[in-house]
Amino acid sequence: MGLFKFENLPVNTLVGADRKTFRSVTEGAVIDDSCRRKFVVTKSVRRLLDPFFAINEKRYASLPEESGMEDPVFILGHWRSGTTFVHNVLSCDESFGFCSTYQTVFPHLMLWGRPFFKWCMSVFMPSERPRDSMKLGVDLPQEEEFALSNMTACSHYHFWMFPHRMAEYRDKYLTFESATEAEKREFMEALDKMMRIALHVCGRKKFLSKNPPHTGRIRMLLERYPNAKFIYLVRNPYVVFESTCSFFRNTIGTIELQTISNEELEREIILNYKALYRCYEADKHLIPEGNLAEVRFEDFEADPIGMAGSLYGKLSLGDFERVRPAMEKHVALQRGFKKKVYDFGSHTLETVEQNWGEALRQWNYRP
Repeated sequence: MGLFKFENLPVNTLVGADRKTFRSVTEGAVIDDSCRRKFVVTKSVRRLLDPFFAINEKRYASLPEESGMEDPVFILGHWRSGTTFVHNVLSCDESFGFCSTYQTVFPHLMLWGRPFFKWCMSVFMPSERPRDSMKLGVDLPQEEEFALSNMTACSHYHFWMFPHRMAEYRDKYLTFESATEAEKREFMEALDKMMRIALHVCGRKKFLSKNPPHTGRIRMLLERYPNAKFIYLVRNPYVVFESTCSFFRNTIGTIELQTISNEELEREIILNYKALYRCYEADKHLIPEGNLAEVRFEDFEADPIGMAGSLYGKLSLGDFERVRPAMEKHVALQRGFKKKVYDFGSHTLETVEQNWGEALRQWNYRP
């Protein structure tokens, strides 16, 4: 159990940002009075870490060129579509490397001082996620957009700190539709660097990604990784809507530097879903035959081992029987986890049907 609960954390995730990224993201930004103390503490601690960041950069510059890196596997899907569960099951395969929770916060402290800073983080961080009580740990797999938000200003996840700019971050850095070529290049270079460091640290060749924002970036990802494999998860949109509203509100409340009303937040969630759905459907045809698997989360949840085996076969991910025991052990440990039971009100029903009706019809979902 960490010393702090999420709502009482004295810093936000920008504590692990390099100087350039921190300055680019925060310069000229409006910081609400209620969030100013957290901003000041975050800025002060981040500044103290600069010398250690510099040491890590020197270590990175001296890394040997990667050879034999295999095609990455990207788990896609809107937030709360079950990507975490699928990521955790597949990451039981020890041939995969992934971004850890520690790396998401301190991507610049991976190559020197990692044991000490991991210990510090484990002492202070909560042991469970605030929204669903899922276990947290410094070494557990995590979505890399949090790490990327500490490595480049061109990351969608800066909206967690500055929610009033969600529309801007969506158009620029969720789908990159209004981003410049230089911004696209900067983001992809940060992604390459993050993956390279993660694989170097764990001594593996194949990166397993779980990152909802990547759902809107298939074209960019294929330009860099033309033979990448993709797993696209869908889930009942009524569940996704209610769960995402709760997830976004709880997460923003822990790291925000601006406050946002529930009405504004809900509007942006609706638009985010539309943007990801539109981009994915428009670009999925670009993925080579045999490199894409579309999965209903309800099917994976009902039979995770059987569905994992199917994914290994369809995407040629390797010998499934070799990894089956580790996955079965992980799934067995999750059996006591209590899921939330949803009882949809009229607001949820009307909102989803009016705004996400195309997804409902395509995947034949009902309340």
